[in-house]
Amino acid sequence: MTVLPHQEGSWTDGHMVVCGDDGLARRLAAELRDIYRRHVVLVVPGGQTGARGTEPAAAHDGQTPPAGNATAAVPPLREVSAAAPTREALRRARVEGAAALALLYEDDETNLRAALAARRLNPGLRLVVRMYNRRLGDHLEQLLDQAALVTASANDRTVLDASTTVLSDADTATPALVATAIADTRKVIQADGLLLRAAERPAPGRGEVPDPGLCTLALLSSATTDPAGAEGSDTSGSDAPELLPDERAVQAAQGRGAIVLEAVRRASAAPPPRRLARRGAPLGEVFSARLRWAVACIAAAVLALTATTAVLTDADPVHAAYLTLLDLFSINDPALDDSTTRQVLQLLSGLVGLALLPLLVAGALEALGTFRTANALRRPPRGLSEHIVLLGLGKIGARVLARLREYDIPVVCVEQDPDARGIPLARDLGVPVILGDVTEDGVLDAARVHRADALLALTSSDTTNLEAVLAARTLNGGLRTVLRIYDDDFATAVYRTLRSAHPDAVTRSRSVSHLAAPAFAGAMMGRQILGAIPVERKVLLFAALLVAGHPQLEGRTVAESFRPNAWRILALDTADPAARRPDLASTPHDGAQPQLLWDLHPGYVLRPEDRVVIAATRSGLAELLAPGPAPYSGSSSAGR
Repeated sequence: MTVLPHQEGSWTDGHMVVCGDDGLARRLAAELRDIYRRHVVLVVPGGQTGARGTEPAAAHDGQTPPAGNATAAVPPLREVSAAAPTREALRRARVEGAAALALLYEDDETNLRAALAARRLNPGLRLVVRMYNRRLGDHLEQLLDQAALVTASANDRTVLDASTTVLSDADTATPALVATAIADTRKVIQADGLLLRAAERPAPGRGEVPDPGLCTLALLSSATTDPAGAEGSDTSGSDAPELLPDERAVQAAQGRGAIVLEAVRRASAAPPPRRLARRGAPLGEVFSARLRWAVACIAAAVLALTATTAVLTDADPVHAAYLTLLDLFSINDPALDDSTTRQVLQLLSGLVGLALLPLLVAGALEALGTFRTANALRRPPRGLSEHIVLLGLGKIGARVLARLREYDIPVVCVEQDPDARGIPLARDLGVPVILGDVTEDGVLDAARVHRADALLALTSSDTTNLEAVLAARTLNGGLRTVLRIYDDDFATAVYRTLRSAHPDAVTRSRSVSHLAAPAFAGAMMGRQILGAIPVERKVLLFAALLVAGHPQLEGRTVAESFRPNAWRILALDTADPAARRPDLASTPHDGAQPQLLWDLHPGYVLRPEDRVVIAATRSGLAELLAPGPAPYSGSSSAGR
């Protein structure tokens, strides 16, 4: 990556500004520059300028850029040295003419002060703010959006709502971590609560009909030796991969693998908390099977003895039941002066009571213990299998747990700190939790890791995650493992080592900054970008956009709007324009119905008010977005 020193007035307005003090800032700058082809100004503390090196530039997508489109060229990255994002530092980065600004400092107060200063310098600036305090972030988002609305010239809520976006590492990294655990791939896009995977299909054999999925996204290179294996290490042959091919190209592709889009599963509302989780146990747990059997046996004995007493002693049923209960609980006077029949019935009732009362007492004590320990954490059931073991319930782990439950995945959590952030959530959702150090003997056994499908190691310690994975592999050699690693280089080294040591098992190492960068980049692009999927050395982008203002789409049918190797319409937003969700990548709220129609008829005519989801190459998306007007009076069209 080319890094140029700051030069006043050496770039045009409409650039992106990234401010931060850790690896996420450089990762985001590389994402914007290499994938979206945007001019980026990186503001970092003075000691970090050029100290860590730069990310390798991604290769071109192989498409011919549209004429006159400067975003197709790889722009340089410019750095500004500043100890803090002060008003002066923001002026040096030319925030007044920028299209978007990302504030990625680890301190919430620093990001808050910088966001307020930037909004005053450029009221129409698109802001993406990293905040750990989500409640404060929500208030900040509303406040800054109100300031943007004052000067906004557009009325489209899907554009105005994108003026300020508050994100956190945990929120943005969660979908990729969950996707890796569920679908064993990083090539996943979430749209309208639907988890979509770019599945790689090997070349079909003679007589085989490949599964087309929702659509064919790409044809792999003809001599790719490991299309689904090493991440980032693709060996292409003479034919480069072809993105978004038409039907003729797909049918003519003999001996070439393909990447198709398929639905993995749809997220639902998270299971509601247990009704009595804060006050006691559910009735089904208090009245256990043992207690119910004891009560049923006693009731049957009382009925039988009452009927026998009523028949043999000529007593009325009520009096016979009364005498039976007294005899059963051994609180009646001995029937010394009564008939032999009455004496035999009393002895029989006493013997039955002696047999059943201990069972009733044991059931009652068990119910009392269950009620008293209702707020304690659940233990994994004995027969549990095919579940996911989640290590760590901090910021990342808690959000991953919530997302896994949205997909109705069975989970067992392991956490050392009883006051961790995700413990109350696990208790409310009824998720089993093992309290203990995962590196100690017996903890992974208690989590039933030998019968698990996957292990997510998400603690804050890289060494703990690595040790846990190595220990789990000794118990379950075929276990799918996902590690959270802070440093991206270390994550790559760990992945390659574990893959070599366990070639038959699936291992994925994940850097949180690497996972979070695409979501931050999408927010800076105005929340139009749903995600990006790598195809060997090329990239496919998924975006949601309005048809209005795009002559390549407006008034055309779905089939006519398809441009091979450039863009393709995948889905139509069926919601009323006034009720559309600005962020289609989010999970629908409770009770909300899916609004994207994926089985779209090729003859459907696109209207200006329609919003569609498209897959596009870099150059194709740049051509589609280039004609769009500026969303705010203070921003240039380059920010679109």
